[in-house]
Amino acid sequence: HRVAGVVSDNAAYIMNNECPGNKVCIALQGRVPCRVVGKIKKGDLLVTSNILGVAVSVGGNAKPGTIVGKALEDFESDHIGTIEVAVGRT
Repeated sequence: HRVAGVVSDNAAYIMNNECPGNKVCIALQGRVPCRVVGKIKKGDLLVTSNILGVAVSVGGNAKPGTIVGKALEDFESDHIGTIEVAVGRT
């Protein structure tokens, strides 16, 4: 339930860029790459997994506030991979 978005290394816009300190860009909306594991079908809702920084599918049922995004492509592997995800429009 402590999900804010997906960490991005290619942000189109960076808010508060003038502020000092370490910068970690978080995608709050849009199509972004996301690290995933397991069986995922296009359109599945993604939530955080027990692996830090990796999402998994919950199909179509997820509690509000836990959703990372919606899968825009299929994936199936026990190894971590990357797929495109829609963030902020789930």
